[in-house]
Amino acid sequence: MNVPLAPAPPITGPLTVKGTAVSLRGIHKSFGAHAALRGVSLDVLPGEFVALLGPSGCGKTTLLRALSGLDRIDDGAVSIDGVDVSRVPVEKRDMGMVFQSYSLFPHLTAAQNVEFGLRMRKVDAARRTARVQEALDMVGLGDRGGRYAHELSGGQQQRVALARALVTRPRVLLLDEPLSALDAKVRVKLREQIRRIQRDLGITTVFVTHDQEEALAVADRVAVMNEGVIEQIGTPEDLYRRPVSPFVADFVGLSNVLDGVAHGGGVEVCGHVLPVLGAPVEGSVQAFVRPEDIVFTDGAGGVDATVVASSFLGSLRRTVVRASDGTLLAVQHDASDRREPDDAVRFRFAGHPVAVRPR
Repeated sequence: MNVPLAPAPPITGPLTVKGTAVSLRGIHKSFGAHAALRGVSLDVLPGEFVALLGPSGCGKTTLLRALSGLDRIDDGAVSIDGVDVSRVPVEKRDMGMVFQSYSLFPHLTAAQNVEFGLRMRKVDAARRTARVQEALDMVGLGDRGGRYAHELSGGQQQRVALARALVTRPRVLLLDEPLSALDAKVRVKLREQIRRIQRDLGITTVFVTHDQEEALAVADRVAVMNEGVIEQIGTPEDLYRRPVSPFVADFVGLSNVLDGVAHGGGVEVCGHVLPVLGAPVEGSVQAFVRPEDIVFTDGAGGVDATVVASSFLGSLRRTVVRASDGTLLAVQHDASDRREPDDAVRFRFAGHPVAVRPR
C-alpha cells in the first residue's frame, strides 16, 4: 500500500523550495515487445541536478515519464522522500514539468499561463498575482506578463514554461529536452539561467538531453543511458576521464578509436603503450584516445605523421593527421598553432589511461 505524501508547502511568502530525495528502484517498462527500461535504479539527492544523457531510444524520456507518473511502470518502485508513489497519479506527485514544446495556452497571456496552476489549486487572487510576478521576475520576464505566446521569442516562451512549472513550488523539477528547439546561443544562455535558478532554489532536478555538452555543463551528476539501462552515473569529469565502458567512452566527448593490442594492463597503439582503464584485457582491441591527449612534439620518440586537415574552432584547433602506418588521428591543440595540409609533423601520446573494447 502506498503511504500518502506529506502535504505540499503552502503557496505563500517568497519562493523557496526544500530539496527532495528521489529514488527509483528496479524500474521496468515495456511497450509491446520492446523493453524500454530494464531494471533501472537511480538515487537523486535532495537539491541535486541530475542529467539523463543518451542517444535517441535509450530510455531516458521513458524514465522521466515513469518518475513523473505520466507512464505507469511494469515493475519496480518510485519514491519521493522515502514514500512509495509508484501508484500515485501524476497530478498528486507534486512535480513541475517543462517539455521540449513550450505548451503555452495561446489565448492566455504569459502571466495567465504562469497563474494557471495556482488557479487550479484555488490560491486567492492577491497571492496569485504576487506569486506570478515573482516567478516571471525570476526568469527575467517581469515586464512581459501581458504578452501572448506569439509575441514572445522561443527562448522567452520556454522561460514562461519554466516559471509556470516553478510557481506552484513543486518538490521536483523535471525537464525533458527543454532547449532542443532553440538556437545555439539562446540554448547556452537559457541553460545557464536554469542552472542558476535551480541552485538558488535548491530544487531537486532531473534533466533529459541528448546533447552531451549541455549535460556536462549543467549537471552535478550525469547518468549515461543505453538500451534501457544506465551504463554509468558520475560527475561530468568522471564520465569524461574515467568511462567504465566503451559505450560511455565513445558517446561522451570525442575520441580517436585506434586499433591496438592489449597486454598486461596496457595497450599498444602506433608503437606506444598506454595504460588501460578498468580490468586488464588481452588481445586485439580498439582504444579510445581523446584528441587533447595527443600533442605535437619536435622531440625524440614521437610518431611521424602528415597533416590531412585542420579546423579552426575558436579557442582551439582540431587537426587530423595520418601516422606513418596509415592511422588517422585528430589532435586538439591551441588555435595559434596552425598546421597546413601536407605538413610533416610528429606527435606523442600524453599517456592518460584509455578505455578499450575487443576488436
